[in-house]
Amino acid sequence: MKKLFGILLVAGLVAGSAVAKEAKEDDVQARIAPVGTTCMQGDECAAAPAPAAAAGPKSGKDVFSGFCTTCHGAGVMGAPKYGTAADWAPRIAKGKDTLYTHAINGFNAMPPKGMCAACTDDELKAAVDYMIDHSK
Repeated sequence: MKKLFGILLVAGLVAGSAVAKEAKEDDVQARIAPVGTTCMQGDECAAAPAPAAAAGPKSGKDVFSGFCTTCHGAGVMGAPKYGTAADWAPRIAKGKDTLYTHAINGFNAMPPKGMCAACTDDELKAAVDYMIDHSK
């Protein structure tokens, strides 16, 4: 009886260690798995709905609030401060077309399209108009 008990005990320990080893390997695989997955056309995951697109163009206020305020709110690196007529007057005197060109193509420390690479030219022009209208 002791011999049978010993055999069962050893068999149980071996089986238990195999399960524990498998669990450890599963844990390791889970930790080193890629962050994302690829979904190919025809796969079940491809049927998921696409994210909703924006309803329309962003307003000048939205572009300013989301992107331009970073520099124009504080006058970073010489950017004309929003609401400060003295900063904007010499720039406004050059004409809106010049300001549009600077906003779209970049000027001095400002990169092209400022901080809004996804903005259209019209959205950037609306942001320029918004800043001008509130800085006279």
